[in-house]
Amino acid sequence: MQRLWVTGYRNYELNTFGDKDPKIAVIKAVLKKQMVNLLECGQLDWVITGANLGIEQWSCEVALQLRKQYPLRVSIITPYEDFAKRWNESNQAKLLQLQQQVDFFASTSSQPYQNPVQLRNYQNFMLLHTDRALMIYDPEQEGKPKFDYSLIKKYQETKQYPLELIDFYDLQDAAEEYQAEQSENNFNE
Repeated sequence: MQRLWVTGYRNYELNTFGDKDPKIAVIKAVLKKQMVNLLECGQLDWVITGANLGIEQWSCEVALQLRKQYPLRVSIITPYEDFAKRWNESNQAKLLQLQQQVDFFASTSSQPYQNPVQLRNYQNFMLLHTDRALMIYDPEQEGKPKFDYSLIKKYQETKQYPLELIDFYDLQDAAEEYQAEQSENNFNE
């Protein structure tokens, strides 16, 4: 069984504005390409991600779409109960909708947020219950994912744990490729 931890920037760290932001389409295309490559090589059975707005939820949406074509399972794990309690109603509803579609949903702590230990326990759980990671993160542009990135790098010092890192240069290349494809599709119509 091959389990992939997908994480990265939050939506606000990428300056995305609303669900129709063109940057999201590019990011989802990048995520899809990476997942399809792993699926077609027989290296992906589960996509396991968190519930954060941004890369984690978008990767979940992509994986749920791919599930229609591939034998793929999808899981959302949160670090504590009532993870989205402070979110607005719209964002809470999006998470609830995703929860209802995934194959497995759980929290690593049965308590609401109490302290940072819950976050470290979550990270350790993700490392120990996945075989590799995919991150949309640029070490030159730190953000919330720096904690996951640092932990993965430290873990790699003693364990074989592949990390596929997609940085801003990769995203820029993908955006140019995506724009060219869209222009070609519009021209052909």
